[in-house]
Amino acid sequence: MVSVEEQIRIIAKGADEIISVEELREKLQNSLQSGKPLVVKLGLDPSAPDIHLGHTVVLRKIKQLQDLGHRAVIIIGDYTGRIGDPTGKSKTRKPLGEQEVLHNARTYQKQLFKILDRERTELRYNSEWLEKLNFSDVLQLAAKYTVARMLEREDFKNRFEAHESIGIHEFFYPLMQGYDSVALKADIELGGTDQRFNILMGRTLQNDYGQQRQAAVIMPILEGTDGVEKMSKSLGNYIGVDEAPIVMYEKTMSVPDHLIIRYFELTTDLHPDTVREMKHQLERNLCNPRDIKMKLAREITRQYHGEAAAAEAEAHFVTVFQKKEIPDTAIPIKLSSALMTNDRFDLVRIIAAAGFAPSNSEARRLITQGGVRVNGTRVTELLVSELKNGDVIQVGKKSFIRMTLA
Repeated sequence: MVSVEEQIRIIAKGADEIISVEELREKLQNSLQSGKPLVVKLGLDPSAPDIHLGHTVVLRKIKQLQDLGHRAVIIIGDYTGRIGDPTGKSKTRKPLGEQEVLHNARTYQKQLFKILDRERTELRYNSEWLEKLNFSDVLQLAAKYTVARMLEREDFKNRFEAHESIGIHEFFYPLMQGYDSVALKADIELGGTDQRFNILMGRTLQNDYGQQRQAAVIMPILEGTDGVEKMSKSLGNYIGVDEAPIVMYEKTMSVPDHLIIRYFELTTDLHPDTVREMKHQLERNLCNPRDIKMKLAREITRQYHGEAAAAEAEAHFVTVFQKKEIPDTAIPIKLSSALMTNDRFDLVRIIAAAGFAPSNSEARRLITQGGVRVNGTRVTELLVSELKNGDVIQVGKKSFIRMTLA
């Protein structure tokens, strides 16, 4: 059995906030004494069917709790999904149709078990209890929270002050998500910082319904491979859990150095002591950041594809980018001033010269959307300061350019 304090260390790794540590400690102590696992809740609104590493930050934390002996209950919000989570939205969301919700939910299930322990995971749909509420039940639920408190929520507040419309039904989303915690008698709920209001609603409603309040473990939002924006498929800065091992490894290697430890904390199951040691090495310049990043890329790839595939992806990266043993089909492009704009190398001109884009606008799109790498590092700027003999530019997955002097 893992001690309470060791469990808290593991749970706290990478967490933005725990509400509250004292309550969590008490729950863990009771669980240890009784031998009864805690119920760990995560609600998923199936508005999009594909999961990337940004989504897995919370799922990884749940897996760590499962490894500590606790039980995960994943709630597929088939009922709340018909309203749509208003979090961060400036306009009322169009409700999803029932068939769309169920299709996305089935896709979620397939991807969830790439991370979670199937034996310690229970999948529930919140229509199971929410559909059974009659109008009297709904009125009682609505009476437990005031409009003034609801308008403290930032997105509602901003829309109200901007005289934007807010549907009454949107107020029910956090109430319904909170009621999920009541229905499950959840001990812990996890979510991102954008879900803080909804998770705290669960604590409020549990208290009103005479239950012990769930502890809240709030996880940060993961930046994408650009190192700035939230990881998002629409921004092209994502690493998908279903991507091929080579692609996953190479995308991880494009993560900026300042995010290496953050990625270890949020996207892997490595023990806090292991992560702390790597942080120590980086802070004191005891190692090359590239070597630590390769450990990160291999660990992330291993988690989703296994050790053999991760080793193969690493070997490919070393061959193509470190040793620069690029394929025979690589296009040689001579370094010259004709490839430069404002004393910097113009990637649009280089890609066009190699014939890898039908137009300059298409070359720009490839670059700005993250489809171009220079010596293994993803670039999104059109101009680069320096290129030298032997440097490798990769366009897409299979097209290579080798810069030469002649």
